[in-house]
Amino acid sequence: MQDDKNISEIKADHETIIENSELNIWEALIPVILLMGLLFYNITFKDGEWFGEYSNQFILLIGGAIAAIVGFYNKVSFDRMLTEVWANLKSVFIPIMILFLVGALAGTWLVSGVIPAMVYYGLQVLSPSIFLPASVVIAALISIATGSSWTTSATVGIALVGIGTALGIAPGMIAGAVISGAYFGDKMSPLSDTTNLAPAMAGTDLFTHIRYMTITTIPTIVITLIAFSILSLNVETTGSADVSSLLVTIASTFNITPLLFLVPVTVIALILLKTKPLIALVTGVLLAAVFAYIFQTDILNGLGDSKISSLITSILTDTQIVTDNEKLNDLFSAGGMKGMLWTIYLIICAMIFGGIMDGIGALARITNALLSIATSVFGLFASTVVSCLGLNLIASDQYLAIVIPGKMFKKAYEDRGLAPENLSRTLEDSGTVTSVLIPWNTCGAYQSGVLGVGISEYFFYAIFNWLSPFTTLLFAALNIKIRQLASK
Repeated sequence: MQDDKNISEIKADHETIIENSELNIWEALIPVILLMGLLFYNITFKDGEWFGEYSNQFILLIGGAIAAIVGFYNKVSFDRMLTEVWANLKSVFIPIMILFLVGALAGTWLVSGVIPAMVYYGLQVLSPSIFLPASVVIAALISIATGSSWTTSATVGIALVGIGTALGIAPGMIAGAVISGAYFGDKMSPLSDTTNLAPAMAGTDLFTHIRYMTITTIPTIVITLIAFSILSLNVETTGSADVSSLLVTIASTFNITPLLFLVPVTVIALILLKTKPLIALVTGVLLAAVFAYIFQTDILNGLGDSKISSLITSILTDTQIVTDNEKLNDLFSAGGMKGMLWTIYLIICAMIFGGIMDGIGALARITNALLSIATSVFGLFASTVVSCLGLNLIASDQYLAIVIPGKMFKKAYEDRGLAPENLSRTLEDSGTVTSVLIPWNTCGAYQSGVLGVGISEYFFYAIFNWLSPFTTLLFAALNIKIRQLASK
């Protein structure tokens, strides 16, 4: 048994940062370079199917195995790596349960008529000319109120994608608008876990952090809204005649009534009352099942041998409601819990890779290397941004992308006479919001799975998310509102 004498730990708010004195930067980068190369080859040349449906998951496991070999070479014990992998897996247990419930929610909300009702009334209220900016605003308001971009996507996000798709707007545009608004709200909400974590790591208080974030966040969301307003005015849609035919088809297939909105309203109300997400989502599933019994008996009878079997199918596996409109047939389908398995497997494999990389000390080594080349104030900001982006890529977890740079860069900001809110803001501008742009990151996998839109489709349109790091770097380069430490 190896004794891990080269290993040291920094504990920070339930996260442990592992440092390995024997690991050099090139050894730390070996698993990263090979992982990036394999993923690039799979996506570019094999259409993501190199090893079958679960190619990305398998590649992450290969990356983890390579990292483990590097660890063994540098005298890191298997127990150390296994401990970090287990810690990572435990940290995503609740998100995985939420994903299963989101799958069940999508199925029961479909057969109960909740999603069709949202589409039906939404088509009459949200016109194509304002749809995209309106989606940004709606998602932002819900996310500020709940403190969760994940909850926002699982509720209003699904509905907005359905409505926009029926209008003929590209799903990637809609998902980009929803994600932009959801992550703006997540950043600015005092209820958000990342919004609380960033100032805790940097050494400032929550509301100082939120106020200081407005300096870069407000210009970024304004630019995002302008961009989506222009897109909405120029997007090609199906036209009013097609919308009328869609309304007729929905009304003839489902029993549409405003009473169905009691289901999503109840779920959102529970979330606003700070009910645990698992309880709120379970309530949404059960309430939708009851409403399906009351309002959609014909649908349930047509899907299976009995109403009970139809409901169980909608919760667990694929459900397809056939209409006389091909576009609606694609929209009125759900995968239930089974539909979330690809995303869940991706998260598990990403956590295994990230856990081994953390366990061998590679994450800390890479961050320290970035810190060593920061010779100016702008260089310090740039190193922080690159570190956050890199950890989102390598560790596949936005929390590690906040915790590790936060701890590693904290003293450097103090030594340069910079107030801690500079660091906390940069952590959010580059760590929190970019996680959703990476397919194997927990956030990217979740959002893509819940909204049913590939990251390659929404990446360009997630304007707020990829613009935020550039905004923070621009303000640093121009020395705009870079707050100094108060003189003692």
